[in-house]
Amino acid sequence: MLRQPAVAGYFYHGSPSRLRDQVERFLSDGKEKVRALGILSPHAGLVYSGAVAGAVYSRIEVPGTVVLIGPNHTGLGAAVSIMASGQWMTPLGTLSIDEALAGSIMAFCPRVRNDAAAHLREHSLEVQLPFLQQIKDDVLIVPVQMMDTRLETCLELGDAVAKAVQERAGGALIVASSDMSHYISADKAKEKDWMAINKILDLDAQGLYKTVRDENISMCGYGPAVTMLTACNTLGAKKAELVKYANSGDVSGDFEQVVGYAGIVVY
Repeated sequence: MLRQPAVAGYFYHGSPSRLRDQVERFLSDGKEKVRALGILSPHAGLVYSGAVAGAVYSRIEVPGTVVLIGPNHTGLGAAVSIMASGQWMTPLGTLSIDEALAGSIMAFCPRVRNDAAAHLREHSLEVQLPFLQQIKDDVLIVPVQMMDTRLETCLELGDAVAKAVQERAGGALIVASSDMSHYISADKAKEKDWMAINKILDLDAQGLYKTVRDENISMCGYGPAVTMLTACNTLGAKKAELVKYANSGDVSGDFEQVVGYAGIVVY
């Protein structure tokens, strides 16, 4: 199956030349790159979150395969949905799915279902792809959408991803796609977001889950973030680094109703 782009021309430019220019403006060649285990990257329209996404992708080496884990905004598909075969298209070309790694994740975690429906209209993973393609156009992907974000699901999926990645020669990068607080003042968003960010920097997956729930932080991809942290800890993570934090008001000028964005590298 060839998954067509759902938000081209809306979340990012729809023409190849304009999209390349857009992504290139957000990437920086001057930063020292690290071999990351995982990252947190936002998924709003690139005009708003592209600077944060570009900063975090500029900080890492992109390996041969990337596991993309995002929240399910559409309500379509299974509770935890993987697209286990086929290709994804963007204006920059097509990316193939690492079918072997996708199969391993399903084998290690029975909660995961091979279900393309959850992916057809969802934007949270799609907006990561132009950055990956600009850096490494032959990268393989494993797309995972989470509607079930219970703690036990996050921990089981994270453990399964780690086990599958350990079996793959060359490993893989694990990308958690998430925005931070939604539609509150910039000051309040920063206060709440830093509660979550500090848990990520402490590599505290369960602490992140509890903080987001207890403090009512509207971080849409906290489940993917907990999953990514769980996997990275199993893979031997030693450190997390905040690369950039921003909010939509930095672009729109409206600081009363913002969405927060954080770019974090785990290695």
